[in-house]
Amino acid sequence: MAMNKRFDERWTCEGDWTPAVSRRALLGGGALAAVWWAARGTALADLSLGDQPDPTGDLLVVVFLRGGADGMNMVAPVGADAYHRARPTLALARATDRTAPKADRVLDLDGFFGLNPAMGPLLPLYREGRLGFVHACGSGDHTRSHFEAMAAMERGNENIRGGIASGWLARHLDARPQKGASPLRAVAFSSVMPDSLRGATSAMALESLADFRLRLPEGPENRGGRLRQTLTRLYQDQLRDPIVDAGVETFKLLETLNRLDPAHYKPESGAAYPDSELGRGLRQVAFLAKARVGLEVAFLDRGGWDTHVAQGSSTGYMALGLTDVSDSLAAFAKDLGPALDRTTVVVMTEFGRRLQENSGLGTDHGRGSVMTVLGGGTQGGRVHAKWPGLEPHELDEVGDLRVTTDYRDVLAEILDKRVRSTNLAAVFPGHTPKALGVVQ
Repeated sequence: MAMNKRFDERWTCEGDWTPAVSRRALLGGGALAAVWWAARGTALADLSLGDQPDPTGDLLVVVFLRGGADGMNMVAPVGADAYHRARPTLALARATDRTAPKADRVLDLDGFFGLNPAMGPLLPLYREGRLGFVHACGSGDHTRSHFEAMAAMERGNENIRGGIASGWLARHLDARPQKGASPLRAVAFSSVMPDSLRGATSAMALESLADFRLRLPEGPENRGGRLRQTLTRLYQDQLRDPIVDAGVETFKLLETLNRLDPAHYKPESGAAYPDSELGRGLRQVAFLAKARVGLEVAFLDRGGWDTHVAQGSSTGYMALGLTDVSDSLAAFAKDLGPALDRTTVVVMTEFGRRLQENSGLGTDHGRGSVMTVLGGGTQGGRVHAKWPGLEPHELDEVGDLRVTTDYRDVLAEILDKRVRSTNLAAVFPGHTPKALGVVQ
């Protein structure tokens, strides 16, 4: 990004350039726009790093599976005969079914539900009690439109027609303002700000930590890093006010990231992240969590779940996506080690898929799906479900798995018990959360 600067320049007889800069000229000319996060529309005066206290609750990591992930392919209700009748080619086999190839059998969870074999890396976390699932989960949206269902869920509404327009994560952050909050308080690893964080004054979207840097012009005026030195000295020498504080603390944060070198971060305990967008994103979240730069919320998403055609079961298109998600989450948990005890990950999607497979060997838009919760406070080793059943009279009016658990109840319990949110009424206005026992 080019700097639109106003400098009075004077040259010495040796040809060196020395900036005669006033603070007013610098700010008036927008030199701080060279700081990437300021250019993204963040409220500069509200942001500073300072001495960050430990967060009062868990780091919250949200992973959104965009496209409507088939929960009955992820955590399959193999104990229901109707599941096998409705999906003659897509159904996963029971763990005890010796007539099916072993690769097509689920990994048993509780005798009724089984885990897709492509999600095998998560099974140890489930058995350790650090990962659990919530089934037949979703919103009150009945449109089965990706756009409307995602918009409702990211805003924390029952459906697109109700509630307010800001994101639920934005309202959570704004309900607990932090003096001297870090510019990295809330980060979305995305090319655009997700609706979940829309309206937050303390959130930023970036595709890579490599983008979080001071971009200065090359040339004689910046020989030997002079311009950076001048900017740093300029702010250190001024009387303190919110703008000056933000500038000083931003330089500190940039220096911290440069010193820690995220590009060469080495995961711990032999954790191996997939070379995928999600894998790289979670790797950077782990880096920030360990760097203790004030990160409270991280948001990531992954598309590719609209499986109308050639969905597959234990192998195929959807299984490839499940492998990426599972490998990424397993690596993240391994990399964090003891820090997972102060971290909660929730994986969600806008809706599930139709029970009945279609003629294209895929599934169409449905309703109920699965949420995944991972972390030290998770009541894991369980599939939490008010299971509605899959017989024709137990499905909804168009043949979909009914939603029996409101997704907001899962999020509200995480915010209350793990993140220590004190104003759930502001985060989910008009909704009275029900206790689920998903986290403690």
